[in-house]
Amino acid sequence: MAIRPAEQIIHKAAWLYYTHGLRQDEVAKHLNISRASVAMYLRKARETGIVTISTSSQLFTDDVLARETEDALGLDAVWIVPEDRTALDAAAEMPTVAAAVFIEQVKKGDRIGVAWGRTVYHIADVMPYVDLQDVTVVQLCGNLGAPYNYRPDQCTTEIARRLNAEGINLYAPLVLSSEELAAALMDEPVIREQLASISSCNLALYSVGGIEADSHLVKCGALTPAEMAALGRAGAAGVIAGRLIDAGGLLMDCAYNRRCISADLASIRAIEKRMMVVEEAQKFEPLVAAIKGGLVSHLVVTTSMARRLLERWTAA
Repeated sequence: MAIRPAEQIIHKAAWLYYTHGLRQDEVAKHLNISRASVAMYLRKARETGIVTISTSSQLFTDDVLARETEDALGLDAVWIVPEDRTALDAAAEMPTVAAAVFIEQVKKGDRIGVAWGRTVYHIADVMPYVDLQDVTVVQLCGNLGAPYNYRPDQCTTEIARRLNAEGINLYAPLVLSSEELAAALMDEPVIREQLASISSCNLALYSVGGIEADSHLVKCGALTPAEMAALGRAGAAGVIAGRLIDAGGLLMDCAYNRRCISADLASIRAIEKRMMVVEEAQKFEPLVAAIKGGLVSHLVVTTSMARRLLERWTAA
């Protein structure tokens, strides 16, 4: 049910107070209202049952821009994190909104595919603990010796822990030293079966990576800056679950991809709900590529990113 305009302020106050843990005076400052008004709105929120993450996340989907973006891009659902003066910083707000949206999508018995990266790890870090039944969380790609706390296995394990679900890690490197070695490892029964089962997932949670010199793949040593630059000149536009895609969202035909241990894009496209979360402005072109490639069905983005996407699609 859509939020009535008169109730928007109540939902905003409840979201800031109960989800982000702001004090009443801080909520009042963010919303530019009096503290007495905040107390009144929070009382109404309790009386009407608004004080749940599920209800409050409607704030980010009950929006004309969200509907326009869905229609133009052919997506199932869009949630928009605002960047106006009444909102928290979008970079801080994004993981909380995405975690709320993600939990709403999970159903009993679901199998969830999880990729890696800073965005996914931050979502896992703020995700509330819930007790879901018969849910399995599987890793979409192999591991890298990341110099930070968001390796694929860590993202998978933490999300499984937050959902009280079974976690299945992929115990293989993301990138092998040769195409022959990668092919042999992918032919191992346990690896082959795990990768083949990804298409049976109901939901995927991931972001899209860029191809800049300081991208994850470069920082983790999978590619040198020179190699990444050369791949960019050859047509690489972004990274999905460790694999390089071109501007149309298709798998790049390159030696790097043939050395990867990761879900193939056909398996990912077969997942019903492909939830992508993107906050950084520099990921616009990679996101466009992912959408064109059918790798996104559910999207969480900022207001400015949604407007850029609309402009791109309406100009086409």
